[in-house]
Amino acid sequence: MVFHSWKWLLLLGRQNTFAKVWRSRRGGSSLRWKRCCHWSAGKSLDPEVRAFLEENTEVTSSGHLTPEIRLRLLTPRCRFWKEKPDLWPYGDPFWAIYWPGGQALSRYILDNPCVVKGRSVLDLGSGCGATAIAAVMSGASQVLANDIDPIAGMAMILNCELNHLNPFPITIKNIINSEAGNWDLIVLGDMFYDEQLADGLHHWLRKCIRIQQTEVLIGDPGRHQFLSHSIHSQLHKVIEYSLPEYTRQENNGLTSSIVWSYQPSNSLENC
Repeated sequence: MVFHSWKWLLLLGRQNTFAKVWRSRRGGSSLRWKRCCHWSAGKSLDPEVRAFLEENTEVTSSGHLTPEIRLRLLTPRCRFWKEKPDLWPYGDPFWAIYWPGGQALSRYILDNPCVVKGRSVLDLGSGCGATAIAAVMSGASQVLANDIDPIAGMAMILNCELNHLNPFPITIKNIINSEAGNWDLIVLGDMFYDEQLADGLHHWLRKCIRIQQTEVLIGDPGRHQFLSHSIHSQLHKVIEYSLPEYTRQENNGLTSSIVWSYQPSNSLENC
């Protein structure tokens, strides 16, 4: 089974397992996850993991909406594109794919730096870290990237290095349903793929907006699980991007991706 086929198992099937992890993990209760719960600038990576990631991913900036950002991703030239997925030693590598919702968010931030300039930004479910990187490039005063996979955190540090950036803080735990942090902006892409996870996101984001007046931007190409969820009626379409051909092929023919605002704001429209 080639990885390209496996990627669709991740998106269409194994995502349910991944969603259960998001729902169940409460701040990294196991010792294994506590050891990897936070990275900050200057923290070194495990040399063995670094070597594995460097050997089994490709540095690329083509075929996506953000050629300004270089990323380590799994591509057809990588060993695990054709290798049996069970041989990948670190769990399903969702972070190694630049999903279309994240691409749209990153493109929007790069084109409209006033959205993040001088503001604190939380990148929820950050994956490869592209949107957090875009926020740093566009002048955000503070960026925190969040993912539940410690390998994603390591990959983000490598991707910061590729783009000549000091690594931003990274937290490796499920923060959904935690206390609402004092963030000016929360960005999240491609996370509405499971109904229960979507319900949890909806509740938590609404709490952040109510308590902290946080602004929320969501990137999604219009998957059924997103469009059919009740949150969709409360969103404002900010911008739609046509996806490059390579990304279309990677995502079963999806042709565009959209940035949505949970709270429509004149300040966004006037950037």
